[in-house]
Amino acid sequence: MSAVHQDSPSTADVLLDRVREMVLPCLQCGTCSGSCPNEFAMDYTPRRLWRLVLSGDTEEVFNSRTFALCSACYSCTLRCPRELPLTEAMAALKQAASRLRSKAYRPSLAFYENFVGSVRRRGRVNEMEFMTFYFLARMNPVLPLRFTPLGIKFMIRGKVTPTLPGLGGSRSLEPIFKKIEEMEAGE
Repeated sequence: MSAVHQDSPSTADVLLDRVREMVLPCLQCGTCSGSCPNEFAMDYTPRRLWRLVLSGDTEEVFNSRTFALCSACYSCTLRCPRELPLTEAMAALKQAASRLRSKAYRPSLAFYENFVGSVRRRGRVNEMEFMTFYFLARMNPVLPLRFTPLGIKFMIRGKVTPTLPGLGGSRSLEPIFKKIEEMEAGE
């Protein structure tokens, strides 16, 4: 079974087309890979990932961890002899994987969605609310136990207060998020 959501396989190709346009003039010189501080941890070098994108290997691209490990340092973009928007292309791959709800990235998606949800409701992250909803989304009853020692340290230092998650906040950013969603829908 593939890691890419199978309901509409053409969706993945459409999302990949946007990235393909960004890297189409790639010379495959390897400067991006040589410039990347995270290349050692990636399953494919950035140069190899661009080759996969250009060849249309959608499945392999979205099963890769390469774009998820991009730290958006812009080293590749700044050093690219073709001045390609490589950092933006990596970000577009992250967004595409999020839209596809790729199985390989479900833990990261749960983390991101619950973090943003807390910020959206409260105007800032509420750590206790965020972590509670994150653990619930992961549906793994053992997972919170791994973080218990760290949580206790944070509580002792006053970094986290043991409050129950709330559903509202006095500084909700809801209007801003709605505007962004409207703008994205108009793309």
